[in-house]
Amino acid sequence: MFNLTEEEIRATNSNHTTREIHHQPAVWRELAEEFFNQQDSYKEFLTAIHNKHKHVRVILTGAGTSAFVGDTLVPELAKHNQRNIQFESIATTDIVSNPTAYLFRDIPTILVSFARSGNSPESVATVTLAQKIIKDLYQVVITCNKEGQLAENIKGDANSITLLMPEKANDQSLAMTSSFTSMLTAAYALFTENIFTEEIAAQVIASAELFAEQLGDSVDDVLGFDFERIVYLGSGTLAQLAHEAALKMLELSGGQVVAIHESSLGFRHGPKSILNDKSVVALFMSQDPYTRKYDMDILRELAAAKSDMKIVVLTESYDEEVEQLADWTIPVNPGSKPLADDFSLAVLYVMFAQTLALKKSIQLGITPDNPSPDGAISRVVKGVTIYDY
Repeated sequence: MFNLTEEEIRATNSNHTTREIHHQPAVWRELAEEFFNQQDSYKEFLTAIHNKHKHVRVILTGAGTSAFVGDTLVPELAKHNQRNIQFESIATTDIVSNPTAYLFRDIPTILVSFARSGNSPESVATVTLAQKIIKDLYQVVITCNKEGQLAENIKGDANSITLLMPEKANDQSLAMTSSFTSMLTAAYALFTENIFTEEIAAQVIASAELFAEQLGDSVDDVLGFDFERIVYLGSGTLAQLAHEAALKMLELSGGQVVAIHESSLGFRHGPKSILNDKSVVALFMSQDPYTRKYDMDILRELAAAKSDMKIVVLTESYDEEVEQLADWTIPVNPGSKPLADDFSLAVLYVMFAQTLALKKSIQLGITPDNPSPDGAISRVVKGVTIYDY
């Protein structure tokens, strides 16, 4: 897997992380089959809420990577859903400390909680606060752990549903990988009406399977450059995905690689000063013709810079100008039927970021399954005090 032998995987303590990145297409296939079997009941639940209220607020929430699920989704959900719905992504870490800034009594709200374990203190506390403050509250729990507190708390609640991810999505490594993409896919399918069909799901999964087998060579090429900083760029949904991509590198490198994210247009407004001769810029290229113009502008600007930094571009298919400008061009769907939108690209692009972080961790002599042996960060966050409201 990813040009790592079984012996190397064992020796570097990367068993969970490697397999959890690699098996994502198989997990998505299992998830899709289960979702499409249950989608009528899910849609009925949401339709009843929409029909009952003139306006419905949907808050997508979680902590850390789980929060970035919502961040990545909101631009796409807002674009595809024209009903009486307002989508917002607000991290539980913001809601818990400032509940009255984000939770409003008289606005009917669907609280969508993303959680790998379902036991993070901020996630549990957010639900408690919402129940106290919001008069018409509905819950959707999207989790990888059927025994987690979030899933347990809504059993028997007619105003709530749980979408349980496949068992293999409950990542055992510290860094969230397949849990992130599975929850992302499930929520997208739930809230996009007639957009994420079985045919589209099958196409994305097939592309991901091919991409997973090619990733090792692409990542090894990039790792030939001894970078100490990485910047992930994108636009719209892909700008938000860049946050998760940067976090994966920061987590798995134990903080040894400085990793940031920004939008393609926003990068010029100060963050560009981070670049030096030990930097890599990874650009997530949009497939939207209009948005892509702005991605191409920053690519041209970076390519013209007098610097030893390197540029890697993730794009859907081969593009002659991109190949001339970038040091590495990585097409994720070459020669295949075009993918539906930037969301479909997002789940492929993030596989590159996950794999690059995995192999950089190994290159640095860090153990990917536990890149924080001193306990600075942990699989389920610790040390949080929740105060009475």
